[in-house]
Amino acid sequence: MRSFLPVFLLAFLTCGSLSAAEQTIRIATFNIAMGLEQAGDMETALQSGLDQRLQQLAEVLQTVRPAIVLLNEFDYDPATDAAGLLNENYLALDHAAAGPIDYPYHFSAPVNTGVDSGLDLDGDGITGGPGDNWGFGRFPGQYGMLVLSRYPLMEDKSRTFQNFLWSDMPEARRPVNPDGSAFHPDLVWEQLLLSSKSHWDLVFDLDGKELHLLAHHPTPPVFDGPEDRNGARNFDEIRFWRDYTFPRSLEYMTDDRGAAARIAPGARFVIAGDFNADPHDGDSVDGAIDQLLNASWIDAGCTPLSKGGAEASVKQGGVNLTHKGDPAADTSDFDDRNAGNLRLDYLLPSSGLEVTGCGVHWPAYGQAGNSSIGFSDHRLVWLDIRL
Repeated sequence: MRSFLPVFLLAFLTCGSLSAAEQTIRIATFNIAMGLEQAGDMETALQSGLDQRLQQLAEVLQTVRPAIVLLNEFDYDPATDAAGLLNENYLALDHAAAGPIDYPYHFSAPVNTGVDSGLDLDGDGITGGPGDNWGFGRFPGQYGMLVLSRYPLMEDKSRTFQNFLWSDMPEARRPVNPDGSAFHPDLVWEQLLLSSKSHWDLVFDLDGKELHLLAHHPTPPVFDGPEDRNGARNFDEIRFWRDYTFPRSLEYMTDDRGAAARIAPGARFVIAGDFNADPHDGDSVDGAIDQLLNASWIDAGCTPLSKGGAEASVKQGGVNLTHKGDPAADTSDFDDRNAGNLRLDYLLPSSGLEVTGCGVHWPAYGQAGNSSIGFSDHRLVWLDIRL
């Protein structure tokens, strides 16, 4: 298994004289954990230019310098030019030694978090509140997604699956009670949406070559009951990309435009996001992430590692000491009495892509940048490819 420790050199800066086919292109995913408490809080933070968390986000992006990055838990507000404000008030200012960075292209769209379903989804006998929204959230757009890019987005070839019905997935893992009965009544089950946020297939033009970024953020497989409805949903949200990229036809998906959809055989792609599933530890359904890690058409050979993750596991102790997975591969830093540190964030490329490196931005104690990563309970993960 190929593994790479993150080393940040000027060689990783995009060279304008090289085509995309000749240069290394860095893709990243980062759950910035900025699902704020009220609608409008993100706009206020973006407008001010003084939010410490966004300043630290800018430092991380300026240090790692990805060409395309997915930001999970970046609240969505259709009335706010979030990417423009982030570029202007944070990324254009010096927060790291490598200097400013600019992303002229971006994508954001509505998500299911905080959107009232009008149904009793959590089974408590009443309707209304975060647990009965299509995706858990206190207001529409909380825990949203934002993609920033230095390469143009091909909007006519991109698609979203926010409204795909869970029951339209063949052999979906419908949640059941311990006695075997269905947790959701048929009327509810037939309306349930698969995506807790959304699934996005975004196509970027890399100097004439297309790359699909398959972005998502499945629900955490916790905060439920013995029916494990969130674990089942997490499993099938991950499965969606497995079926979507399967080399032979599995044409049951319909995108938000109502068109039948699947990725073309041989297309270049990277599946990205906080998957909320660890290969060895945590509470996800057994085999959830293995659906992708073990797929022959997906190259999971480069395991992102960091010295900081390995050190944190030892220093923090607790449940980390019982984990089976390599702590150097951890991408999240949670309560060490319960969940501990886990590998939850992934960048999984199609098998036809040439991978030249990968890593987790988790500087070791005492290293530059270590003091600027604690604003999120996740760490940025990066992947270098050459087309």
